[in-house]
Amino acid sequence: MRLLFIRFSAIGDIVLASAAFRCAKQQLPGVEIHLLTKRSMKAVTEANPYIDQFYYLDSDLSVTIHTLKGCSFDYIVDLHKNLRSFRIRLALGVPVLAYDKLSVEKFLLTKFQINRMPDRHISLRSLDALAPLGVEYDGKGLDYFIPATTQVPELFPEGYVALVIGASFATKKLPLDSLKQLVKLIPHPIVLIGGPEEKVDGEELALVDSDRIINTCGIYSLHESAALVRDARLVISHDTGMLYIACTFEKNVIAIWGATSPALQVEPCMPENTKTRVFQAIVPNLTCQPCSNFGTKTCPKGHFNCMKQQDLPEIVRQVGEMWESE
Repeated sequence: MRLLFIRFSAIGDIVLASAAFRCAKQQLPGVEIHLLTKRSMKAVTEANPYIDQFYYLDSDLSVTIHTLKGCSFDYIVDLHKNLRSFRIRLALGVPVLAYDKLSVEKFLLTKFQINRMPDRHISLRSLDALAPLGVEYDGKGLDYFIPATTQVPELFPEGYVALVIGASFATKKLPLDSLKQLVKLIPHPIVLIGGPEEKVDGEELALVDSDRIINTCGIYSLHESAALVRDARLVISHDTGMLYIACTFEKNVIAIWGATSPALQVEPCMPENTKTRVFQAIVPNLTCQPCSNFGTKTCPKGHFNCMKQQDLPEIVRQVGEMWESE
């Protein structure tokens, strides 16, 4: 059997789909797992041993479709469900297994605060697409594989807090002033994690205490940043890909929620019976949260209370408990 999984982006969404790759590979005898994703997402899965063949979407969709037509797939497993994946499904003409995207339910929740979301995590909904083939969740959580050649320096031998300061949209991030207060309050070494777009903010945060805070934003690759998260004593992160990568290593996690929220069924996903601790840092009783599936450039209400009213002392208290539990 040959399965074509489609998940174009983003980092977190692909990691959230990783249990489906693993369970299909381990539970279907002789199956070949093929994955179509964006070329910019190559690093997210390139070391995944459960995926046999990769295809990367470039600008010309027709070229991708031509390549896929020569592969004789038994099923398409559509974990993205957008116009491009629909065009591919139509062109290949093979049976389709698709996850429940819950577009209507998400619209009601983010626009009118009417919660009709089922109590079913997005990772499990991805696995539900494979139920007709007899594939079931194995309880082992998510996967992210770092190539063996990846090396990072030992930044703090006594341990550190990995603080992921980035996110895809501004409304998913603590304001810089709040981050400054947070790093001042945390008494432990801190390694700042982020991409090139967070480099300047990271430099400013590191100036708060240059002996205790190291800025790695824009310096390391995705795999190297993942290794820094893996080696941390605990991880603080906004709703971004590195939050779910932290879950793959069963790190103690503090998830800071702004425009999005766990109500969208995207909370940190750990293996069953794990001893890992997860704290959801979310401002209680906000009638406007979540306001978006993915985040926005500015707060629709103008007040940004979901981040400006975050209880920073409570986050610091959780850091202390998690630090001592390691």
